[in-house]
Amino acid sequence: MYRNSNKKGYGDIEQSLYQKKNYKPKHNRTREKGQMKDLEIGGVSIKRGETKRIELPMPPLYTDTRMSMPVHVQRGKRDGPTMFVSGAVHGDELNGIEIVNRLLKNKSLKYLKGTLIAVPIVNGYGVLNQSRYLPDRRDLNRSFPGSSKGSIAGRLAHLFLNEVVSKCDVGIDLHTGAIHRSNLPQIRADLDDAETFTMAESFGLPVLLNADIRPGTLRQAAGDLGVKVLLYEAGEALRYDEFSIRAGVKGVVNVMREIGMLNKRQRKGHKISKFVARQSGWVRATESGFVNHAAQLGDHVNKGGVLAIIADPYGTELSKVLCPEEGVVIGKQNIPLTQEGEAMYHIAYFRKPDSVAEHLGLLQDNLLDDLVLDDPTIID
Repeated sequence: MYRNSNKKGYGDIEQSLYQKKNYKPKHNRTREKGQMKDLEIGGVSIKRGETKRIELPMPPLYTDTRMSMPVHVQRGKRDGPTMFVSGAVHGDELNGIEIVNRLLKNKSLKYLKGTLIAVPIVNGYGVLNQSRYLPDRRDLNRSFPGSSKGSIAGRLAHLFLNEVVSKCDVGIDLHTGAIHRSNLPQIRADLDDAETFTMAESFGLPVLLNADIRPGTLRQAAGDLGVKVLLYEAGEALRYDEFSIRAGVKGVVNVMREIGMLNKRQRKGHKISKFVARQSGWVRATESGFVNHAAQLGDHVNKGGVLAIIADPYGTELSKVLCPEEGVVIGKQNIPLTQEGEAMYHIAYFRKPDSVAEHLGLLQDNLLDDLVLDDPTIID
């Protein structure tokens, strides 16, 4: 009913990872790049202290309409890491676009050290068509490293990787769930890498998922270049979710503070503990029919507990969807229709799932209490 999506068991992993929490990233590669006089992207030179917006040319549409990838580059006057933040690698995942927009309005960027490369829309074709995919029906996040002479997906992957990712030390890739599916705010990353784990922990979310790196993904291609990448998952495709957006903006700023791009400050609000899951799996529908969901995102669910009830068009119960193990709901289907075998609930398994649910509530309180409530575009 569920799959083991990771390599190791989860019983003893949190302790070993938390022993690394005092590790501080050195960013040796950044120091070398930070001492360069100019940074060049798409043939445009950006000097220290400059901010430029660059349009990277992409293949045109059938109608000869020109397409480009928007790249915002902001360089501080002082040395520091180079970070990319990317949205809409999947064209229907829109939260990342708004996260980048709000990040660029952040007052703290006046004191930036190093370089921020923000790309709100990587897959412009998908955004135009409100689709996850490219016009050739390929998934951009399965097409890396790509090729300048390959498919349109391969060409776009090659462009982004070579013009943006290769110039960076670290990156944060912003995603949502698929259409009609929502994800709880979570970080997915290679948490066995000490530097990546430190970044993931600093993001400020309770849920960290130690996720295998899939072939053809941005994370794999970036890792081959020595670039550490966090993948932020939150919300649903084709929807803005305010909670997910606020958590994303605040998380990116937290990481920038952690790696020395922004000055650190004392955090306000409840202290959020971090919980690492190395196992997760989807619970699938046992019948086709109409769904009444009992479990929601962030819920602590017990083994054998009822997640949903599936009924026929007359309301007659056909089946109960039961939880296979105790855990926390980190993803769920939203539409009240399902086919037998369809993935309905994504459950992550922790040593202390009840504590995870408690700290998710604290996170929500922090975001609601934040001063940003009066102006959601600014977090200083």
